[in-house]
Amino acid sequence: MANEQSFCTQALVDMMNGKHALGASVARADTGGGAAAKDSYYGALYYTSASRGRTDTVYNSTGEVSHASYTPGGNILTTAVAPSVSGNTAFWTPSASLVFTTLTAADFNCLLVYNFTSATKLALSVHIFGNQSVTAGNFTLSMPVNDATTGLIRFSVPV
Repeated sequence: MANEQSFCTQALVDMMNGKHALGASVARADTGGGAAAKDSYYGALYYTSASRGRTDTVYNSTGEVSHASYTPGGNILTTAVAPSVSGNTAFWTPSASLVFTTLTAADFNCLLVYNFTSATKLALSVHIFGNQSVTAGNFTLSMPVNDATTGLIRFSVPV
């Protein structure tokens, strides 16, 4: 099965249970990971054959890029921007590009965003980009404009 771009289904339930707080200014209540804390989100890279998608519930390393130049678990996302709303759409985008320096990896196309702060590293979303191969180079994932049309994570309520 190929990687599938999707918000993780379990993350919807996790959000309703207060297990995710996007943005830098909100601290969620303790949900099993210790004292109340601001959540940190990470992005991990996966090979095209990894089968990541909507059924992911937690971060795991199965199919993750593996090389001495890559840190298992990926890199931290900058979450300085708070979630916003425009019309009937709520949206959130990390506030900076995600950069993997001196990366060497072949045939990868997927980023899993997950909550590093949660005790089980809860999966949030899977994002697909074109197949990539990099040899000792910087790999940058530029974030989209943070708005209701292109924000990285968007929820809309039918009108």
